Amino acid sequence: MIEGTLSSTDQMESHSRLDAARAWLTRTLAGRLLVAGVALKLVAWVGTYTGWQASAFDALDTLGGLAILVSAIVIGYRVYAIARHRLLWRVRRKLILSYIFIGVVPVTLVAIFFALGGLLFFFNVSAFMLRNHVTSVVDGAQFLAQAAAPALETAGQLTPALTTRQAAASVRYPLISYALVPTDRSCSGDAGDAAPMAVAGPWSHMEVPRTIPSWVPCTGFASLIAYQAEGGTRIAARAVAWPPGLRSALVVDIPFGDALVREFHDEMGITIEGYTAVEIVDTGSDSTSRPRSQGRMLPGPVNIRFGDEQEPLGWVAFLDYTDWKTGEVSGLTVGFRMGLAAVYRYLSGPSFERLDNFNLGQILLLLLGIVGGLFLIIQGVALVMGLTLARSITGSVHELFAGTERVQRGDFSHKIAIRSRDQLGDLAGSFNSMTASIEGLLREKAEKERLEQELLIARNIQMSLLPQGQLQIPGMSLSGHCEPAREVGGDYYDFLPLDDDRLGILIADVSGKGTSAALYMAELKGLVLSLSLQHVSPRRMLIEANRIISKHLDSRSFITMTYAVVDLRSRTMTCARAGHCPLVYVPGPDAGSRTPQVLTPEGMVLGLQFDLGDTFDRLLEEVTLPLGRGDLFMLYTDGISEAMNPEGDCFGDQRLVELAQRHADLTSDDLQARILSEVHTFAGDAAQHDDMTMVLLKIN
Repeated sequence: MIEGTLSSTDQMESHSRLDAARAWLTRTLAGRLLVAGVALKLVAWVGTYTGWQASAFDALDTLGGLAILVSAIVIGYRVYAIARHRLLWRVRRKLILSYIFIGVVPVTLVAIFFALGGLLFFFNVSAFMLRNHVTSVVDGAQFLAQAAAPALETAGQLTPALTTRQAAASVRYPLISYALVPTDRSCSGDAGDAAPMAVAGPWSHMEVPRTIPSWVPCTGFASLIAYQAEGGTRIAARAVAWPPGLRSALVVDIPFGDALVREFHDEMGITIEGYTAVEIVDTGSDSTSRPRSQGRMLPGPVNIRFGDEQEPLGWVAFLDYTDWKTGEVSGLTVGFRMGLAAVYRYLSGPSFERLDNFNLGQILLLLLGIVGGLFLIIQGVALVMGLTLARSITGSVHELFAGTERVQRGDFSHKIAIRSRDQLGDLAGSFNSMTASIEGLLREKAEKERLEQELLIARNIQMSLLPQGQLQIPGMSLSGHCEPAREVGGDYYDFLPLDDDRLGILIADVSGKGTSAALYMAELKGLVLSLSLQHVSPRRMLIEANRIISKHLDSRSFITMTYAVVDLRSRTMTCARAGHCPLVYVPGPDAGSRTPQVLTPEGMVLGLQFDLGDTFDRLLEEVTLPLGRGDLFMLYTDGISEAMNPEGDCFGDQRLVELAQRHADLTSDDLQARILSEVHTFAGDAAQHDDMTMVLLKIN
């Protein structure tokens, strides 16, 4: 069962990979170019194999190659982009790479440049030194030949004379050899017969020359020559001088043997390892009857060892040598090894006054080494500091990134560890403070939402305490509106049916706003419902309400109230006002004059506790008004008259009275809507500061 499940899983993965490959080949530019290029290549191969028009198929093959090339470029660029994104997504890698490319790589390249430049300088200098020493040997051979040639004219016996010369010169050049070679040419006008052959020296490097080639000029000759000996190619310095009065040429050879090579090593720190000469070989004539020649490499290692330790560096020097038979000049490569210290000692010249067993050149070299060592130390310290700094920065950035991800997931309890006392540490501390603040704000928000929900419930409960729907009473129309400034408010109005012909109308305003005012408003409603059934007189009811409620209000709260009783049987309205807003009365059309009246019966607010209620009882006044057809009574709280616009101006009682007079013929509901619209238009975008409550009574 498990094997079957694994097999089906493998098949699904293989199918998904095939689908992905198919989609890439058919839907992407690189895939389409690759398919097109392979197809064109295949068609070109088939056409070429069948032998059809070759040029057309060559063009198809070229197009296919271009398509594959473009596809490869696109694929390479996308692979590069993906790799760069994955490798350089982390800031740490970016900083490390930038430090490497900005700091390490340039310094390394500069160090490599100076090292290679120094090596090249030492190589070229050592090659120059080698060439100079070789040239000095050639010049020495020429000098010895030119010095010995004039003396041979007066010498009685040539061989002893040459032997004397050779013995004196062998002190400097141990293998130096002399030979006086007869010749048919005369480079002196008074030359006599050819002198006999005379030889002095070992001539161990090669055979004594028996003839002088015709290319040797009468002015003499001095150059390197190459010859073959046991073990390979060898070189020697050869000079030719013409003795005056003799038809002979004096040949002086200084072979580069072990002694001379050792001298090079001892004086310059250079060990010659081998020679490679190019020998010109005649190959006949071509069709134009011109002679042809070609070069042949003739290597010849010397393999001389001076102790177990050898110089560490190898290099080559390029010299010219002359072919003795033809006189043609060819190239000669000398391989040698060198030690930097030995070359430096040679270049530093003679020592100045020695300072504690060190000369000035050695001191400078020591200082240079110290500077180089300090440079490497500083570079190493900078590298370590750069990597540490990059790790510190990127570690803090990574902590911030991880913290923001936790915050994004809603975890505001996560805290970032503060590992440093720098700006990044302060940033981490700020992040922790921010998350803590956000966490606190979220708690406050949740608490606020809970309170708002509770206040919404309280608002609904408070609104349910107010009259719901229209009150249908024959002979009058009533409308009421309450709009709290906050979720709950302290304004209160009510319609209290007392019997079939009498109705109590109450409007009140508890000082303050919010929850406390709403609670006092609820307490007031219960008290009014009870007292209105016990006392027919509005004045008596307010006196009793003040006596009871003053015991429960705090010293900073009070209530304003207007209470009226409408008696339809006697066609009168009796009212009392306890410090509330005026009552607006607009007579009906049967009254003759429809001038509005602002009724302000005397009375003070409820709930003051400065005496036992005597002052309240004494000041409270009750008035009775007759009712006529079309009479309008408007009761309101100060939230209506004191509604302010953005400039701070109040709506005012006068505007309210004018609105009531102008639209007195409207129904109570329409008039209420008109007044509220005018008030809201006047206030505009200004915030509502107080509850707005209004009651309209119209006699039918």
